[in-house]
Amino acid sequence: MTSCEPTVHEPTLPDEWELVVGLEVHVELATQTKLFCGCANEFSTDPNTNVCPVCLGLPGALPVMNAKAVHYAMKLGRALGCEVHDSVMARKNYFYPDMAKDYQTTQYDKPTSIDGELVLGDGAVVGIERAHIEEDAGKTTHVGGGGRINDAMFSLVDYNRAGVPLVEVVSRPDIRTIEHAKAYVNELRDILLAIEVSDAKMEEGSMRVDANVSVRPVGSDELRTRCELKNINSVRSMGRAIEYEARRHIALYANGEAPRQETRHWDEEGGRSTPGRSKEDADDYRYFQEPDLVPLVPSAEDVQAIDVAMPVLPAARRARLGELSGVSQEVLATVVERGQDGLALDAIEAGADADKVLTRLQNDGAVDDWSKLTSSSLAALITMETSGELTATQAKQVLADLIESGGDPAAIAVDRGFEVMETNELEGLVDQLVADNPDEWARFTSGDDSDRKKMQGFFTGQIMKATKGQADGRAIAQLLASKAS
Repeated sequence: MTSCEPTVHEPTLPDEWELVVGLEVHVELATQTKLFCGCANEFSTDPNTNVCPVCLGLPGALPVMNAKAVHYAMKLGRALGCEVHDSVMARKNYFYPDMAKDYQTTQYDKPTSIDGELVLGDGAVVGIERAHIEEDAGKTTHVGGGGRINDAMFSLVDYNRAGVPLVEVVSRPDIRTIEHAKAYVNELRDILLAIEVSDAKMEEGSMRVDANVSVRPVGSDELRTRCELKNINSVRSMGRAIEYEARRHIALYANGEAPRQETRHWDEEGGRSTPGRSKEDADDYRYFQEPDLVPLVPSAEDVQAIDVAMPVLPAARRARLGELSGVSQEVLATVVERGQDGLALDAIEAGADADKVLTRLQNDGAVDDWSKLTSSSLAALITMETSGELTATQAKQVLADLIESGGDPAAIAVDRGFEVMETNELEGLVDQLVADNPDEWARFTSGDDSDRKKMQGFFTGQIMKATKGQADGRAIAQLLASKAS
């Protein structure tokens, strides 16, 4: 490791430096066929089976635009608050084995969608510069030499992915923290799933992130030299990659050097980025309008129809739940991401405590199939818990039964033998436990906050064990506090 290579274990950047990040997210659209031909748009089929003369770029083959892909691209643009404009396809010329025709059909100076924004859960706003249509490239596997083309013994190319429709969402360099970068990708993924234009599976490559990273002194508004990080395959990897690259830049500046504009590959196993190619400028790609495709000219009626049919997006769904409850943004995000917010709203409408509904779903609703759980049974369960008919432990068990089999929570509670303990019975158990554990009781009544917390946990655990989980934790806490005062 040279003096300019940072460690990746420190959680934050030095106070005098500010992170500047822009993200390019490539989203494969969930159309049945590719962008310019009738080949199937499918993942995980045998190599080079979903191909034809068009997506292989053979001489004389002509592209035909996929209308559904254009519709999906406009829908995504509108979901991000972009303006949808007339646009043209262009040829981006470069040589690489995974693009058989030696150019990519994309959009350059006239993209479909421009000037949007994405609002994060904490209210931060990230500008969207553009969301343009393009075709995906094939997939190259370099065998030997650590998986890089320069050192490989040979390379294998699968053109099944070549020609798959993409939208590249390009943010402005508005991201200042790693947490905001992660939140941006997660929010974009939630939007994609909500509007049903992509399955957004990073593990399958249908959502891929490139991060443009630079740093600058705090208080400066300059945009310094950036590097583009590729080969990022998860949100966690993106966070690690951004932090490493930012620290590498800081180390270079501290050493009297400066980063050069280049593409770098993220090595997840090694925890570092490695040099790729020097970053090209637009002139290097020799863009020109695709002569075999006509301009895309959406009508005002087309855009209006998309707006009218737009589902309620995740941010608005979180806001609605937030108006009814006092839970954290994390709880709201979890419930909305799972698609359980409609269930929660109906249960709250039926009279259940909003905070309890949402926290119960967050804590115990992480299941693949919760179709048997109805809003009425959830509302009844939460009401039983808040009224004291069921303890938190009992409510958790009843909810598990409701998710698995459905039914009536009151009947399930009876079948399980859940009964509310009489106050006198619970008080007697507490008195006996205090008498049997004088040292622990002394620590609870006279110790510091840490001792009191530990001993409360001890007494609560002993009573829960003695009552087989039927005691109410809140009642135990109240009795302990009363006896200690």
